[in-house]
Amino acid sequence: MSTPDSTLPTEPQVTFADLHLPAPLQKAVDDLGFTTPSPIQAEAIPALLSGRDITGVAQTGTGKTAAFGIPLLAALDPAADVSRGHVQALVLAPTRELAMQVADAVESFAAHLPGVRVLPVYGGAPYVPQQRALRDGVQVVVGTPGRVMDHLERGSLHLDTVKFLVLDEADEMLRMGFAEDVEKIFGQAATERQVALFSATMPPAIRAVADTHLNNPVQVAVSRQSSTVTAVEQTYAVVPFRHKVGSLVRVLATSEADATIVFTRTRAAAEEVGVALVERGVSAATISGDVAQKEREKIVERLRNGSLDVLVATDVAARGLDVDRIGLVVNFDIPREPEAYVHRVGRTGRAGRTGRALSFVTPHERGKLKHIERTIRAKLTEVEVPSPRDVSAHRARTILGTVPARLEAGRLELYTELLSEHLAPREDGTAPDAAQVAAALLALAVGDDGPAHRAAQEEHEKERAEVKGGRTRETQRAERGDRDGDRTHRHPRADREGRGIRRPAEGTRYRIAVGHTHGAQPRGIVGALTNEGGLRGGDIGKIDIFGNFSLVDITKPLDDATMNRIGRANVAGRQLRISVDKGAPERRAPRTERRPAHAAH
Repeated sequence: MSTPDSTLPTEPQVTFADLHLPAPLQKAVDDLGFTTPSPIQAEAIPALLSGRDITGVAQTGTGKTAAFGIPLLAALDPAADVSRGHVQALVLAPTRELAMQVADAVESFAAHLPGVRVLPVYGGAPYVPQQRALRDGVQVVVGTPGRVMDHLERGSLHLDTVKFLVLDEADEMLRMGFAEDVEKIFGQAATERQVALFSATMPPAIRAVADTHLNNPVQVAVSRQSSTVTAVEQTYAVVPFRHKVGSLVRVLATSEADATIVFTRTRAAAEEVGVALVERGVSAATISGDVAQKEREKIVERLRNGSLDVLVATDVAARGLDVDRIGLVVNFDIPREPEAYVHRVGRTGRAGRTGRALSFVTPHERGKLKHIERTIRAKLTEVEVPSPRDVSAHRARTILGTVPARLEAGRLELYTELLSEHLAPREDGTAPDAAQVAAALLALAVGDDGPAHRAAQEEHEKERAEVKGGRTRETQRAERGDRDGDRTHRHPRADREGRGIRRPAEGTRYRIAVGHTHGAQPRGIVGALTNEGGLRGGDIGKIDIFGNFSLVDITKPLDDATMNRIGRANVAGRQLRISVDKGAPERRAPRTERRPAHAAH
């Protein structure tokens, strides 16, 4: 007897073979292991293959690159002359990262199309190689609006032969101020062209672009805004502004995620939070508009290969970032726009993995939280930020979890002998308690030295009581109209939980060839030392910045290979050229901005 389910009709599943792709593109799809198209691909590819314009509402991660990349390649004319910058297809993307990602994907789809060349063009990269490639001939250009406009103005790119034009993440492009560039690019493109516009949202400004530049487009919409993030565990914690950095450090210390992205509202805040994390020994780096392109690419690669665990970024800088390891997204600043929240949370839960998102909400930002919940049609769960006690417990359990393997490895005779000596009865007949000794060793192993840790725990409990009572100092200021959360960020070093006592100079003092006349700042120096030298925040002591050079105390001596790597690094546009300081007899007084000592949390 059949079960009821077995009698229900099943809708046949569409495969890529059903889409009737040209043979070279079908072979590329087969090589990549694609069998079943995603919803956006199943709807967009047939429409584009038939020559229709489309508007697609789809989030990052839904497969939209293949949705336009495959039809784009099918539209190319292999016999057409594409020399001297006359291209056949143009894809506009809002960020360099997304442009590179799309270009790589389109190249993979073109694997069996001999002679088809794809060129990414974006700011931060040299012009000459791009100009040379355009002169030699490329069929497809994937670029940011600013760099595309630069090439148009220089005459190295021509759009009068464009057959296929794509706007990817159009809402973000307009939000970043590229509206005028987009209009000019459309104005220079061939009038007989096919257009695909993709956007995570479809506000009136994007509708206006579609109405103006698309011809009777097919409208494709998949994954309502909330569905992109429903697979992610979404939580929030009420955290006063002045305690955000300490709270973030404890969240990271207790997280099981492989990698984390921390989002801030502004570029300055991203840099400050990144430096604050490095100073506390966290393997962190920052991506913002000030970071050179090569450095950005290195940072993203480190995040992918596991040599970097935490990335601090703004919304714009993280666009196009697709790293499967990201298991946690922390909104250090809750975004002003719900759409930005959706994009941020979409960075985790990739490739079938589970993800978690945690938003820090200051006491007077609950209204913004409600707005986000209404937009995504989901409730966020309130959680408590881990306390210093929770951090110690997490570290202790981690250490205890490694004990069986260490026991099995053996060679513990030395430690057994030393413990036996320590636990032996004293002359007065008393003996240390073995459990107390083990507890003390475990406390020392996790960095709990007693009084300082207890004070941090008491401060945390006091703050939580204030939050629950609804009368934090921040709330009282907000009631008086002093809205801290909407003002420019104070430096995280002012965070009470991050404040430490300055240590005396220790280790070796090194001299680097950048100073305040070059625009050097402590955060840039710390970033270069940690990123290029592999140092931890705790390895770096006092930094004195003079006119043309700076002095840095480093607790451990640097070997020749590390010195060479650091010496080639750039800060404020100059190589560091690091060397051991010999102690010059006369120096002008340094600037007072010095890096505070590594603070225990």
